[in-house]
Amino acid sequence: MEHGQADALRAGRRRRILITGAGGQLGSALREAFAADDVVALDHEEWDVTLPAPASLAVPDLALHAAAWTDVDGAEDDPQGAAAVNVGGTANVAELGAPLVYFSSDYVFDGRKREPYVESDAANPQSAYGRSKLHGEAAAGEDAWVVRTSWLFGPTSKNFLRTMLRLAEERDEVRVVADQRGSPTYTAHLALAVDDLVSRDRGIWHLAAGGECTWAGFAEAIFEEAGVRCRVVPVTTAELARPAPRPAYSVLRSERPHAPTLPHWREGLRACLEAMG
Repeated sequence: MEHGQADALRAGRRRRILITGAGGQLGSALREAFAADDVVALDHEEWDVTLPAPASLAVPDLALHAAAWTDVDGAEDDPQGAAAVNVGGTANVAELGAPLVYFSSDYVFDGRKREPYVESDAANPQSAYGRSKLHGEAAAGEDAWVVRTSWLFGPTSKNFLRTMLRLAEERDEVRVVADQRGSPTYTAHLALAVDDLVSRDRGIWHLAAGGECTWAGFAEAIFEEAGVRCRVVPVTTAELARPAPRPAYSVLRSERPHAPTLPHWREGLRACLEAMG
């Protein structure tokens, strides 16, 4: 990193921050976490990242690249579309030449491990979505912060938490997968950890909530914390027969010294429900 850029990223200094995908759940959380800086927050209409950057866009001190194709099953039907966003879009943001944070996924792993994945574990994605995220890591470049995270949820946009609460209003029970295990991560907690991360070395970092659970366990916790009456019926991944394969185990932990730590996923759940009112 050049000296001027290093100074610009020091804590306490007002920075020029670009956020792509600002209309999504992670982009919204990043806007709040970096609110003390000069933020240029662009949603899909303001910059479709499959296209080059707008000519009027000045090079920021830091680019937080939250724009992404997140439809895991849809990527199986349209792998080129997913790659255009997650790989080509990342390359377009990297071409700005600013220090870059790229958000990757636990789906870059095959899920065959039975203890947490760390940064040095070999990636082996099983889905088109996972492959697009892994290739996006390469497109971000060796000088980027690559943040692998998992099972994101927040008070806005489409996510598992909001889907469960909606379904609980419509029915008395929901069928939820009980043989996939990960760490549900609250977007606000992740965004604060990213602000800490950019003062550290670049490279691959695993940032996910503490603790772990299955999707069924997460659903049960959502209903319990929200005071909602809805029964969770555990099912297998095979029973749901979704188009894209998912890792059976994708808990992420960092092996890097002094890595930022996130609160337990249950704390994130309570904080998110409180934010939702």
